[in-house]
Amino acid sequence: MHFLIKELNDIRHLASLLNNVIKHTYQSKIYYKDIDQMGIVYYSRYFELFEAARTELLKSIGLEVTEIEENGTMLPVISAHCNYKVGVKFEEILQIESTIKELPGSTLRIDYSVFSDRKRILHADGYTIHAFTNTNGKAVRPPKFVRDRLMEAI
Repeated sequence: MHFLIKELNDIRHLASLLNNVIKHTYQSKIYYKDIDQMGIVYYSRYFELFEAARTELLKSIGLEVTEIEENGTMLPVISAHCNYKVGVKFEEILQIESTIKELPGSTLRIDYSVFSDRKRILHADGYTIHAFTNTNGKAVRPPKFVRDRLMEAI
């Protein structure tokens, strides 16, 4: 019973923190390898930008992906979405803002906005949803050290 009361208090505390977010901005330049025949960034490259931004977001709060994996937890992408707004051209510098708006339960959602560095034009936005699994692919709760670092970052 005491455990349930503590769990409920923890949930209420977490709910009160949801107005705060964890945000990080990652910068990337567009090269020839990134563009298609029409001279704009090929659509799948945005997911690569999301991945780099996500890795740097986690690193910015003291969570290395390799550390999470070495502790037996994987974070596979189970859903990914991207809305394309305005094409990005060769040699443009992008700012990719990645945001965690909610503390994870069984999944972690990260939102992304891709802006041009100079004009602050929104080129794309989207999200990825990650499951927490063990090395055999079975769903698990987020590890305590992951929850703790996310809580500290909010």
